[in-house]
Amino acid sequence: MPTVIYANLYTFLQSTPNAGAQRHVPTLTELVWQATIPVKLVMASLVLFSIVSWYIIGYKALYLRRAATETEKFLKIFYETRQLNVAADEASKFPRSPVSAMFRAGYEELRKLRAAAEAGEDGGGIENVERALRRATSNEVTQLESMTPFLATVGSTSPFIGLFGTVYGIMHAFLQLSGSQDQSTIDRVGPGIAEALLATAIGLVAAIPAVIGYNFFLRRVRVLTSEMDSFSNDFLNIVRRHILR
Repeated sequence: MPTVIYANLYTFLQSTPNAGAQRHVPTLTELVWQATIPVKLVMASLVLFSIVSWYIIGYKALYLRRAATETEKFLKIFYETRQLNVAADEASKFPRSPVSAMFRAGYEELRKLRAAAEAGEDGGGIENVERALRRATSNEVTQLESMTPFLATVGSTSPFIGLFGTVYGIMHAFLQLSGSQDQSTIDRVGPGIAEALLATAIGLVAAIPAVIGYNFFLRRVRVLTSEMDSFSNDFLNIVRRHILR
């Protein structure tokens, strides 16, 4: 009797396709190449967004670091001398400093005001200096914040773009399964679901560094903006003292 059971079991295993054979597990590269065209487009878009985001992160990190360093050096000179003509000579040495750019704009307007006063003309008063400082502040803040909105966009949209690729990939995998007579459910639908989930993973990989970079740069810009506001008040105080003499 045991001999008959073993013989029947052996016959069943021999008649089953791929019985005992080790199943092939697709690699990530194979999943990408086997994905449908819409999912491939989603993955390619997310990879492109990630590359651009990393470029912006590197560029802005260096730019803001240099801006902060030059601002610190210029403020040290400005507060040590408290003489506008000396600070004006040093300001051109710090082209990346937003505070230095503000000073140059305000000092140039102050020179025009003095020239008008010496000529007996109405130069507009200290309000012109205030407007020049506000314009310079606005321009510098815009420059400091440039490119960072792209990081915010990537951080907020990449997961949803990846999710779209996942939904489409899973839908395509189940549609293929419904039209097939093959009963090997996992073998049929598994790779399709895996490549679909890969789109979501790429979306998260693109979004997470972008969000971290955006928040980091936003804080650095706020610090520089605060320094610009403080400097504007100090500069106007010095100008008022010179004009009211």
